[in-house]
Amino acid sequence: MNETGATSASILIVDDTPFNLRFLSDILNREGYVTYTAPDGEQALKLAQTLPLDLVLLDIMMPGLSGYEVCGELKANEETRNIPVIFLSALNQELDKVQAFAIGGVDYITKPFQVKEVLARIETHLTLRRLQKSMEEKNLSLQQEIAERRLAEEALQRQTAELEARNAELDAFAHTVAHDLKTPLTAVVGFSDLLQKRYSQMPVEKLGETLAIIAQNGRRMANIINEMLLLASVRQMNEVPITALDMESIVRNARERLVDMLREHAVQINGPEVWPVAYGYGPWIEEVWVNYLSNAIKYGGNPPQITVGATPHPPNMVRFWVKDNGGGLAEEEQAHLFTAFTRLGQTAVEGHGLGLSIVQRIVTRLNGEVGVESTAGQGSAFYFTLPASVNDTASPNS
Repeated sequence: MNETGATSASILIVDDTPFNLRFLSDILNREGYVTYTAPDGEQALKLAQTLPLDLVLLDIMMPGLSGYEVCGELKANEETRNIPVIFLSALNQELDKVQAFAIGGVDYITKPFQVKEVLARIETHLTLRRLQKSMEEKNLSLQQEIAERRLAEEALQRQTAELEARNAELDAFAHTVAHDLKTPLTAVVGFSDLLQKRYSQMPVEKLGETLAIIAQNGRRMANIINEMLLLASVRQMNEVPITALDMESIVRNARERLVDMLREHAVQINGPEVWPVAYGYGPWIEEVWVNYLSNAIKYGGNPPQITVGATPHPPNMVRFWVKDNGGGLAEEEQAHLFTAFTRLGQTAVEGHGLGLSIVQRIVTRLNGEVGVESTAGQGSAFYFTLPASVNDTASPNS
């Protein structure tokens, strides 16, 4: 500690006169400062690079580098530019002082000097430097706090937006499911009541038709529930088991699930003999094919003619597609096609609004993309992409 009670500071004294070095060092040491000495500019610059200095007392007229040159080097270096430099010199011309301040010095003391004056000026500039450091630290802390608050606000905004989107999606999901379950449930309840009241009076053929209608609508409700469960699994499964897909087998299984629709609508499906290798999760991809094929049947021509296939899609992806011979889609319909829980405007076609939303979630989880290419009056081609290499299967978060 020095007389002012301030924490001791490290001061470098630079002078080519040994007596001046000893004299200033003894005075400053008695005042509690830590001192280092350098007889020339080169040595001073070396010490400044290695020592934690708080201030430099610098002579001007020295062999080798002058005090002006030393100060200029210190101010040009990012690590030493903020160290206060007080010039101590016998030069007493106004131009000398102007040059000293212009090069970056904070003060100028003329030799011979008064000890008390030197100590007062040293402590003044050390105090200013301490205040400057304190302000810099507070400013840095404030900037960090502002940055942290900004990040927290952005995170909160994202969470709020995600929550609002999920709430809106949940509302749409509940509305869609309630609407889609209502029709088959009404049929099941209605025909069950009919059987209960008129069972003994109904002919066998009519009984068979009524039971078939009940069973058909029960299966429709089961399909809706299964897709609800599948949608939940896509959102909740953290680790997805990725393997090379046997696409021929997957497409065949999807067609078997749609056998009633295929028979009812006399559908013709053409496909390749050999499928390219792609990577994904088989049960999910089967659901994608079921949704695309069922849409192609519902919205295709009369009778529906469907072509399925696959083509390479750079970089290192495979595009799988389903083409129909339907009326095609307008650009506005295409823009909203994969929006969660929405239908096409063709109200005459039955179906529920979960399918394409599920497709999009599945393919996104598998690091692929979905889309449609369509021209009004010329049919549609729905597609999805999958990685062609196991190295490209890292799936994003749901």
